[in-house]
Amino acid sequence: MNINDTIVALSTAPGAAAIAVMRLSGDKAVSIAEEVFKSRFGKQLSKQDTHQVLLGDFHYKNTLIDEVLLAVFKNPNSYTGEDVVEISCHGSVYVQQKILKVLQDMGARLAEPGEFTLRAFLNKKMDLAQAEAVADLIAAESEAAHHIAVQHLRGGISKSLGSLRERLLSFASLIELELDFSEEDVAFADRTQLRELVDDIRTTLKNLLDSFETGNAVKHGIPVALIGMPNAGKSSLLNALLEEDKALVSDIAGTTRDSIEDTLTIGGIQYRFIDTAGLRKTTDIVEAMGVERTQEKMDKASILMYVVDPKTQSPQAVMTALDEIKRDDTTLLLVVNKKDLLKTAELDAFLDGLDRLDVDASVYDKVIISTKDDSDISALKQRFAGLVQWKTGSALVSNQRHWAALQAAMAGVLEVIQGIEENRSSDLLAIDIRQTLHELGTITGEVTTDDILGNIFANFCIGK
Repeated sequence: MNINDTIVALSTAPGAAAIAVMRLSGDKAVSIAEEVFKSRFGKQLSKQDTHQVLLGDFHYKNTLIDEVLLAVFKNPNSYTGEDVVEISCHGSVYVQQKILKVLQDMGARLAEPGEFTLRAFLNKKMDLAQAEAVADLIAAESEAAHHIAVQHLRGGISKSLGSLRERLLSFASLIELELDFSEEDVAFADRTQLRELVDDIRTTLKNLLDSFETGNAVKHGIPVALIGMPNAGKSSLLNALLEEDKALVSDIAGTTRDSIEDTLTIGGIQYRFIDTAGLRKTTDIVEAMGVERTQEKMDKASILMYVVDPKTQSPQAVMTALDEIKRDDTTLLLVVNKKDLLKTAELDAFLDGLDRLDVDASVYDKVIISTKDDSDISALKQRFAGLVQWKTGSALVSNQRHWAALQAAMAGVLEVIQGIEENRSSDLLAIDIRQTLHELGTITGEVTTDDILGNIFANFCIGK
């Protein structure tokens, strides 16, 4: 793409609507718009101050196309840092396409995906981490995902790393200066202060890296696998949680042969509930494939809901199954189902049996429900509010690219620490410091390549 072109795109969702917004950006944005726009009050667009909105007619070759509102944002006070014109027209698909065609005929080029935000980055209106947050904000489907995107858009991670990077850059300069005076054996960089700095950086990087598991799960929806023996009531539970008949329910064991998935937002966090095939040995080829997929979903889940029918499973069988599926990095929730089919004494005996066998606290959490009882389902949903902890004031890493760069930066920091402990020469320390600075710079865009930019902005929608 040629960043000197004037670009145009539909910035609202495609399709018929009440209004649609076209966006022009570039040196010719104002002059192109001036050719096709006539103000109702005779105002000349090029002479208007920035951030003005005008009512007028959009025409082409003496043909009126639509009555529009036109907003002008003059450089550098615009989203892209260039002259930007936004045209709000009626949302007819024909009108949208006609206006886009006219603007292209007047010399504008159709924008590539993410090109407006790319220009904002290139014109230093935002750094690269903030630019990526724009796409995350558009895609956010829950309060928590929205919060993470807003934190990044406001420079949450950039601020965390920026001050540390500047201090490390200062030390790098002193190390480089030592290299210029290597023959005089002069030390300009205090190794004690350098060690304190890299310890600070290591702590910051560790906190950010530790936040990735939560941040990434919140961004994409936390996967919750409903697992258990056939006919434990997993499909009924999924339907009750979603309040719709998403999964087929039958008294016949093995009804669910494949995973069924849908999302639900609880406490501002989106969860992806996955109903799976019952866990058992089977000679049915199709059902066996379903059980294999259940194992795959379990491996990827952040929360495992083990659903139990007390009438068909003993406490010993339940505890054996829990010991087999529990993982250190996964929350395990035992759901004792079908309480409505049990007498009080039967249910108490089953629960007492679980408590006696739970000597190593393998059952992390336990709920007793009936999928036919709305209050039980509501209480179960409330349980999820406390399973995932996230703070509204903290910056969580949710971007895979950022995580990889932080990992590489951490490796560089550990090399610097080892170099200080081993009293390595200035030139070797300088290499590791440069590598750390490079990796930190790739996150915010101080260091970048065309390939990185292409991969990032290719995932944006056109018009943003």
